[in-house]
Amino acid sequence: MSSAAASTSVEDAVNRRRSDLIELSHSIHAEPELAFAEHRSCAKTQALAAERGFEVSEVAGLDTAFRAVYGSGPLVIGVCAEYDALPGIGHACGHNIIAASAVGTALALAEVADELGLTVVLLGTPAEELGGGKALMLDAGAFDDIAAAVMLHPGPLDIAAARSLALSEVTIGYTGRESHAAVAPHLGVNAGDAVTVTQVAIGLLRQQLAPGQMVHGIVTDGGQASNVIPAHTELRYTMRATNSESLHELESRMAGCFASGAVATGCEHVVSETAPAYAELAPDPWLAERVRAEMLRRGRTPVPAELEAEFPLGSTDMGNVTQVMPGIHPIVGIDAGGASIHQPAFTAAAVNASADAAVVDGAIMLARTVVALAESDVERDRVLDLWQKRAS
Repeated sequence: MSSAAASTSVEDAVNRRRSDLIELSHSIHAEPELAFAEHRSCAKTQALAAERGFEVSEVAGLDTAFRAVYGSGPLVIGVCAEYDALPGIGHACGHNIIAASAVGTALALAEVADELGLTVVLLGTPAEELGGGKALMLDAGAFDDIAAAVMLHPGPLDIAAARSLALSEVTIGYTGRESHAAVAPHLGVNAGDAVTVTQVAIGLLRQQLAPGQMVHGIVTDGGQASNVIPAHTELRYTMRATNSESLHELESRMAGCFASGAVATGCEHVVSETAPAYAELAPDPWLAERVRAEMLRRGRTPVPAELEAEFPLGSTDMGNVTQVMPGIHPIVGIDAGGASIHQPAFTAAAVNASADAAVVDGAIMLARTVVALAESDVERDRVLDLWQKRAS
């Protein structure tokens, strides 16, 4: 099968399943589920692949993670599906679009797997918003046989080689001693004051943060009654930076701020990671350029390559994947009326006509990109050589 024929075949396959893919996107959107509890969404994402003959199995000991495999070719391609939602605002990150487009990509590639020497692996990756499903799956070996991984994400713009920030998140617990706030305040050790001191310290630190570093957090436990000096409080803070090295520097400085609250008030404090750290995206240049060409072919207007770094995505555990293998995580634009991800208006937009177009366009673009990779002797050998080095 020629490259042109294979590219046409995968595009036709997506178009034939258009209604099924859009129905899947809308169904996941209608029943949003949070990290590691995406049982309905996981089952829905598996269903069309299982019907097509993909062999489905659980991985990493995670109830809502899966691998669905089709074909037996030497070039193993992973297609990542996300389907977790956000607390309170549902699919404001458009993961319903990600899941449906991933299924469309996998179904399309199954049509040409034998001719192109492919093994297609649809990966259900839970807990991207909080929990690091892909990082856990990487550690568990779910990506060990995969030579290259692809996925897409919706957003306000089309970006072929999207960038992201490295991220880590921690909880900080302060423990003091209760006492009546009026009768015997001198007998208390105020864990609420520890929170205040810590937040002031972080506020002062912000002026000295390096470019690209940022911190944001919330109080998850501030005490239970205004007339009881709180013996326990808790913060949750997210730290981000342009790369993992800068993130480690930021974590060290933030550790001093967390400790300051304890030192100033006499409390004990414990800092705990809430999930694996997220590395920054490292999009494969060749794959990115193929995606850019596909965006233009579909009538989209991707951000110019020289400006892509000015539009960081936020953070994603797909960064961990792209740090160890060739991968791509383009942004496919939808019309959200000026809203951005993680806003309620984006939730509504994630099932509008432009979102449906993103499902179909995204699946076609990713599938045709994989076909181009499989048909290029140079690039195919490159990713297989990288995989062999990783596996040895």
